[in-house]
Amino acid sequence: MKSWTEKLNSEKPHQVKPVPMNIAGMKKGQIMLIPTALIVDRFIRNIPEGEAMNPRQMRDQLANEFDAEVTCPITTGIFLRIVAEAAWEAHENGTPVSQICPVWRVISKDTPTIRKITFDPQFLLEQRRKEGIDN
Repeated sequence: MKSWTEKLNSEKPHQVKPVPMNIAGMKKGQIMLIPTALIVDRFIRNIPEGEAMNPRQMRDQLANEFDAEVTCPITTGIFLRIVAEAAWEAHENGTPVSQICPVWRVISKDTPTIRKITFDPQFLLEQRRKEGIDN
């Protein structure tokens, strides 16, 4: 089985294509970004310390960056979890918190992804607290 880090570093490219049907709040024909886990990781790493946004705001900004109208919420949620799990995996392997992807800037206690991660979500909530980000 692949590690979270291996899943993060998948070489599968992103896609920008029309939404095939009305799904997940997207309308058929809208131009949709299907990101990669690395795109999500890079985006989150560029959020300044002490700032946060929710996954919807991240998807809106990613769509804009890739000249799309929407970013797929389903795949983005999957990739957000992969980024979080890979960050935790790196942390568990001795990488300092300052060097892992700061997923806590997007994952809050209200983000559905927090209920899916395999590690204690208190780690993320504590990092939010340390940065002065509201939980």
